[in-house]
Amino acid sequence: MQATSYALTLPVMVPLLLAVVIYAVGQRSWQLRNGLSVAAALSSFLLVVQHYRTIMADVTLVAEFPELLPPLGVSFRMDHLGFLVAAVVSFVWLLVTIYSTAYMVKEHAKNRYYPFSVLTLAGAMGVVLSGDLFTFFLFFEMMSLSAYVLVIHEETAAAMRAGYRYLILTIIGGLALLFSIIAVFHQAGGVTFTPGGLPLEADGLAFFAYLGFLIGFGIKAGMVPLHVWLPEAHPVAPSPASALLSGLMLKIGAFGLIRVVFQVFGLEMMEATKWNDLLILLAAITIFLGSAVAITQDDIKRRLAYSSVGQMGYILLGIGLLQERALIGAIFHIFAHAFMKSSLFLAAGAIIYNTGKRKVSDWVGMGRSMLITMSVFTVAALSMVGVPPLVGFVSKWELALGALDAGSVAFVILLLLSSLMNFIYYFPLIQNAFFGEGLAHTAQAQPKRENVPLAMLVPMVVLAAVILIIDLLPYNIALELAERAAHSLFLTVK
Repeated sequence: MQATSYALTLPVMVPLLLAVVIYAVGQRSWQLRNGLSVAAALSSFLLVVQHYRTIMADVTLVAEFPELLPPLGVSFRMDHLGFLVAAVVSFVWLLVTIYSTAYMVKEHAKNRYYPFSVLTLAGAMGVVLSGDLFTFFLFFEMMSLSAYVLVIHEETAAAMRAGYRYLILTIIGGLALLFSIIAVFHQAGGVTFTPGGLPLEADGLAFFAYLGFLIGFGIKAGMVPLHVWLPEAHPVAPSPASALLSGLMLKIGAFGLIRVVFQVFGLEMMEATKWNDLLILLAAITIFLGSAVAITQDDIKRRLAYSSVGQMGYILLGIGLLQERALIGAIFHIFAHAFMKSSLFLAAGAIIYNTGKRKVSDWVGMGRSMLITMSVFTVAALSMVGVPPLVGFVSKWELALGALDAGSVAFVILLLLSSLMNFIYYFPLIQNAFFGEGLAHTAQAQPKRENVPLAMLVPMVVLAAVILIIDLLPYNIALELAERAAHSLFLTVK
């Protein structure tokens, strides 16, 4: 069932307008600037979750504005998938913004950081609530270009180099998406996301459109070999910006691929053409290389960045397998990884904030002096490995079942191998932080206490609590939404 609701525009328009206000008031009052930044994310979250009952009643909400930017128009859509991702993006953005109010005190150019962070939020919300490819493209470009300012925030030579690489790849990705959208419109006469897919011909033009989508969304999702911007951008950005880039923005690329595979090309075309085999191959390479390279990194933010590459491979694999349980795992991992990786980057940021130590080898004994922060890091890291009952276990379980549904034991082995590599690059770090033999040699170098502001500690603890308890609750709302979203995408062909 479908219903019209123009309130769908509010989670996008409120932060978009507030970004302008925040920029204007930033010079006059830092308290008002920070408060409005938190209010922007909070309002966006509340404006999304108000539709919970409607979405759970299996009603898809739409808002169409055909008079804007003709002949394509602008449209918004909220279904189970859009609701889940929009709620995750706005909620985690809220926590990261609260964290930023304390972390950014030591940073420069704060009056630039906050409005562009909120503008990036508006772009991200516009993407996940888009009803068609053209609207998606508009907000995707807004989000990507706004995030460039976050990447180069430090304005060091390394930051500017990383920003340049990010910008070049963003432009390439945008042009690839634009080509694909034009090709789809030429064949189908429209670009609206449609259950079962648009009426496309499985010819050369459609295949090149598919390649364009893989490039455009693959760049944003950190898919190998299009990931080269990611390990350069994350280490140089402020830690809260890294949490947003890795914890949330990478998922936007995967979200776009889900829409394209199931609601543009459609499941029947993908199964008939076997074009999904290319996505599966790239996903497998992404899982292995991302995890393998992460092991070699001593800089904690580079290790986390390469870890994100490997984790995004899980989501891409779940999409490419074209199995309902695999897609459940992919969608749930969007939720899980948003919380896990945001926790890790915020915890790493708190340690850097308190000690200035970025190298993993310097974290010996850190768990004794920064118990809360390292406990948050540990919970998130063990969840990334897939330790039950933490949230990361559920998505890997569903992905493994989906791989078996597809008749592929090899991908189950790959998932287990990746979990082993996750263990290799996380567990020694945790072990040394809490039980390292070098504690006596580093005690004087470590802080005497956890001198981290409450505004930084609370968001980290909330994220870790979700990771720890959501699968222990009688009702896992995120898993329910993932199941409903995947079922609805497969229902049209049954």
